[in-house]
Amino acid sequence: MTLLYEFGKYLKLLGAMFRKPEKFSMYWKETLRQMNDIGVGSLSIIGLIALFIGAVTSVQFAYQLQGSFIPAYYIGYIVRDSTIIELAPTISCLVLAGKVGSNIAAEIGGMRQKEQIDALEIMGVNTAGFLVLPKVLAAIVVVPMLVIISAGISMIGGYLAGVLSGLVKPTDFLTGLTYFYEPYYVFMMLVKAVVFGFILTSVSCYKGFYVTGGSIELGRASTQAVVYSNILIVFADYVIALILT
Repeated sequence: MTLLYEFGKYLKLLGAMFRKPEKFSMYWKETLRQMNDIGVGSLSIIGLIALFIGAVTSVQFAYQLQGSFIPAYYIGYIVRDSTIIELAPTISCLVLAGKVGSNIAAEIGGMRQKEQIDALEIMGVNTAGFLVLPKVLAAIVVVPMLVIISAGISMIGGYLAGVLSGLVKPTDFLTGLTYFYEPYYVFMMLVKAVVFGFILTSVSCYKGFYVTGGSIELGRASTQAVVYSNILIVFADYVIALILT
């Protein structure tokens, strides 16, 4: 019953979020601010993690292929497909859930505890729309961009690790990157990015919006936002894989 109750509150928040906004200019400015916070603010950590993910993938597969009859260019092929299909969207969004999700939950939760949300509601502001919708829209736009950048940096990391370590020749790796290229995999990656972006922001907003108590409860809500977002992202990854493949 508790799970159904929480899910009902979550759907109620989403329903209130999509009501007609009072003033579009305010929503537009807030959306741009959130795009900057989520996108530009997360670019460095996403790029760093993607670089090492590609490097580790390249080195590991090169080690596995040593002594086999499989051509060396398969290293680039494997790095490309594993990055596009799974590693770039999933790992990036799990990282964003920890960085962005906890920040969103703490921000909205702090406003709830300071009664700023109550003050906005008294003034007739649709607080669910004003506080939640810009964050969700910003994530839907920015997270796919971050995932694309992550995929590109990951391939660069795989190239550098493979070539500099002498495990694969530059021409072989570049051949693998273009070998059997399937544009549909990019579509899958973008679908995952949009869905994951919606999950990590909406769940974090929900946990912050309905927080009660003091600082301990706020910290617990931030932690739960990250945990629940990660669980739902992995579950959504499985569902999308079943549907699209």
